[in-house]
Amino acid sequence: MIMLSMPKLLIIIAVIVLLFGTKKLRSLGSDLGASIKGFKKAMNDDDEQDSKKEASDSSAKVEDLTSTDDDNNKKE
Repeated sequence: MIMLSMPKLLIIIAVIVLLFGTKKLRSLGSDLGASIKGFKKAMNDDDEQDSKKEASDSSAKVEDLTSTDDDNNKKE
């Protein structure tokens, strides 16, 4: 397994900066951050929709049960 020490990591980072430039790396970082933020927002929105759907489903079931009970009481 390759062990990377601190001097080796600094050399690799320096080469990457020289190849791509700081402006391109900065824009890449901001694009990556925006993508992660959008992904998290989409996941939270999806969870909220699921919880709202479950709440409406359970309230519809309760309404169905109460209407069935009312129908049974009327028949008696």
